Amino acid sequence: MTVSRRNVLRWVGAAVATGAAVVAGDAVADARPARWARLRAHLAGELLLPGDDGYDTARLPFNSLFDHHRPAGIARCVRPEDVQRCLEEARRSGIRVAARSGGHGYAAYSTPHDGLVVDLAPMAGVEVRPDGTAVVGAGARLGDVYAALAAAGRCLPLGNCPSVGIAGFTLGGGLGWLQRTYGLACDWLRAARVITVDSRVVTASEDREPDLFWALRGGGGGNFGVVTSFGFATVPVPEVLTVFRVRFPAGSAADVLGGWQPWSVALPEEVSSSCVAMPDGAVDVFGCAVGREGMVLGELAHLLDAVGVDAPIEHAEVDYPTATAIMTGGQPTRNAFRASSRIAERWDDPAAVADTVRGMDSALLIVGALGGAIDRRTPTDTAYPHRGAPTSVEVFGTVGDLPPEQVTREVDQAQSALAGLIGTGTYINYLDPEQQDWARTAYRHNLRRLRAVARRYDPDRVLRFPQAVR
Repeated sequence: MTVSRRNVLRWVGAAVATGAAVVAGDAVADARPARWARLRAHLAGELLLPGDDGYDTARLPFNSLFDHHRPAGIARCVRPEDVQRCLEEARRSGIRVAARSGGHGYAAYSTPHDGLVVDLAPMAGVEVRPDGTAVVGAGARLGDVYAALAAAGRCLPLGNCPSVGIAGFTLGGGLGWLQRTYGLACDWLRAARVITVDSRVVTASEDREPDLFWALRGGGGGNFGVVTSFGFATVPVPEVLTVFRVRFPAGSAADVLGGWQPWSVALPEEVSSSCVAMPDGAVDVFGCAVGREGMVLGELAHLLDAVGVDAPIEHAEVDYPTATAIMTGGQPTRNAFRASSRIAERWDDPAAVADTVRGMDSALLIVGALGGAIDRRTPTDTAYPHRGAPTSVEVFGTVGDLPPEQVTREVDQAQSALAGLIGTGTYINYLDPEQQDWARTAYRHNLRRLRAVARRYDPDRVLRFPQAVR
């Protein structure tokens, strides 16, 4: 599918229309300097406008395909009161507003074109209390959280990219490299401090604002208010972990996926595993286990038997900081990419799954084993609905020197084919502007309740972006 004008407008979203409304008419245009002067006067943090030093760096999202987004202002918030002032101005002037933690949103919705970015990056503190509870500022990035927790001898199940923001990661559910052992990041959330769109400060927990707390655990970022801090339960760091990797040759994807998928979901909860299927049919299987290598080597021997393809096994017993460095290493500072996802309900034809990216120039499959501790909760205990699903599949295409429209076409072709092969579920943290069925497939049976929570906490749609819960 080529990138048509219609597609470009959908990527940019309704921000284009909002920008047009803002610049139309002298009265509205004349209101802009007053808006920014008013906001700057009430911020403890910095307000960056186009032309200011630092603006052109601060505005850039992680996905450089959206570098054309130029926010009207970026408020670098250092305290909750700064967030309150931003939301007050958004209500007063009607400007589009979005909170940003790490800026990794796949469609750059946290960097709204001609809107106001509520940049939480300065609010990045991590405090580990004597009881093991961690209070984490919404601007913290996963690498900072890993380091602070490890220094205190604690851990959380977090993701693979250190520069991802804790806020978006947790609010979408939080799949990570120890997910089968410890579950999702949102499962460890105990409280969240939230600024609602009417600028109230509320604490959401099981017994305070329970509907909001339910929605924050998997209902996606930017839908119900602006979270300024999270309170997590944590666990002691494991004494030893085993990291492993098995590289299968080109042309083996059908056999490997056919053997890996049932093997991965039958593993003990201590083992979390993923694999990457390349367009040439090569597959990398990798993962991490809480425990010593003896157990892992036995399980990997079973994998080789199930696959029927011989391949060398790389493995090492390491401590937790080393395992973290291995599992999160090699991530780019920024990237130009297109991505999508499907959550498997069935796995009847692994050869057809492998064929969804066979021969493509960009798209590949990143396949993760679910189950284990993720399924200790029911599909309605939190807003994350995919409890019980065995496998996740992310379709990922790096642009590099390729035309972006080709990468878009390849990713969209693969995710559409996967919907018919394994199921239509999607993971909300992998927002895909091309998916028309995103609300139903990302939230499933929880969508109606999420919409009710959104209407309650944001009745005037102050927080709005193309794939917001409405």
